[in-house]
Amino acid sequence: MSTVARFHIDHTQYLGPDGEPVQPFPPFAQDPAALLPLYRAMVLTRTFDAKAVALQRTGKLGTFASSVGQEAIGVGVASAMQTDDVLFPSYRDHAAQLLRGVTMVESLLYWGGDERGSNFSAVPRDFPNCVPIGTQVCHAVGAAYAFMLSREPRVAVTIFGDGGTSKGDFYEAMNMAGVWQAPLVLVVNDNQWAISVPRARQTAAQTLAQKAIAAGIEGRQVDGNDVIAVHQAVAEALDKARRGGGPTLVEALSYRLGDHTTADDATRYRDAETVGKEWELEPLVRLRKYLMNRNVLDKAQDTVLGKACYEQVEAAVQAYLTVAPPDASAMFDHLYATLPDALREQRDTALAFAPAPGNHHG
Repeated sequence: MSTVARFHIDHTQYLGPDGEPVQPFPPFAQDPAALLPLYRAMVLTRTFDAKAVALQRTGKLGTFASSVGQEAIGVGVASAMQTDDVLFPSYRDHAAQLLRGVTMVESLLYWGGDERGSNFSAVPRDFPNCVPIGTQVCHAVGAAYAFMLSREPRVAVTIFGDGGTSKGDFYEAMNMAGVWQAPLVLVVNDNQWAISVPRARQTAAQTLAQKAIAAGIEGRQVDGNDVIAVHQAVAEALDKARRGGGPTLVEALSYRLGDHTTADDATRYRDAETVGKEWELEPLVRLRKYLMNRNVLDKAQDTVLGKACYEQVEAAVQAYLTVAPPDASAMFDHLYATLPDALREQRDTALAFAPAPGNHHG
C-alpha cells in the first residue's frame, strides 16, 4: 500500500484577541494608520446593524439578518476587492456591500421589501442578496467562467455561511470551478451556526476549508475576527485568480453573536455563557485595542468616529423613510415584453385596490 496524496490546511492569524500581533503584519498593515479605514467601516456596519434591528422591532423594516461580531469578514473581503470584481453575497453581507458602495438607503429599501434597493447605483454588477442557502455559489462560478472566456482580469467573489457548505449547490459549483480553474474566491463565514444547527451537527470535517480539496482547489482557514488576516488571505486569493491560478476557498472562523435573524431567538438553543466568551473575541474591540496601543486612535477620537457613524446612519434612515412607495404595477413590470391577458387583468385589479400614495415604511 502506498500514499497517493497528502493535504494540509493552514490557519492564519495576525492580530490576537488582546489586540497585539501574533506574527509580523503583511505589508498593507504595517502602518497602523492604514487600518483606520477598516476600523471605521466595521464601526459603521455595527451602527447600521443596530439601527436596522431597531427599525424592524418598530415595524419600519422587514426581517433583518444581523452581522454583529462578523464585521471583519465583510470588511476584509470588500477592502481586498477591485471595483470591477463582482460580489455574490448572502443575506448577511452588508458589511461588504456598504464598503463596496451599496448605499445604506438601498440596503434599507431591500430589507423593507422594496426591490429597488437591489438596483445598486455604485456597483450595478454586484448581485443582490441571496436568501436561498448556497445558490449564489453557482451564479458566482458562472460569472467567473464568463470572465475567463472573455479574458477579463476580473474575479467573482462569493460569501456564504457554514450551512451553505452542506448544500449540493456548493459542491457542484466548486467542482466545476476546479475543473475550469475559474477566477473565483469562495469565502465561508464560519459563524458556527446554521440557524439553530451547530456546525458539529452539519459536518464531521475538521475544517470547512478542507472541502476544497475534493474539488482540486486550494483551501485555507483564517481567523475571521482578525480583519488583517481576512484581507490578506482574500487579497492573495484574488491576485492568484487574476493571474490565472484558479479558485481559492477561504474559511473565516467567527461566531454569530446575535440571533440568526430578527425572526429568531437564539437563547432557545445556546447558552449565555458560551456567547459571553465569544464576545471577548469580537473584531471591533480587538482592532480598537491595537490602534489605541499604537497611539493612532484615542478615546476622544473614537467617540467622534462613533458619533459620525451614528449621524450617517440616522441621515440614511430619514432618507429611507421618505422614499415614496413604488406603484402597485411595479410587481408586473419587466416580466414580459407584452403582458399576457391574465396578468394584465391582475395588474388592473391590483391598481384598483392599491392604497393611496403614502409612506409604506411605517
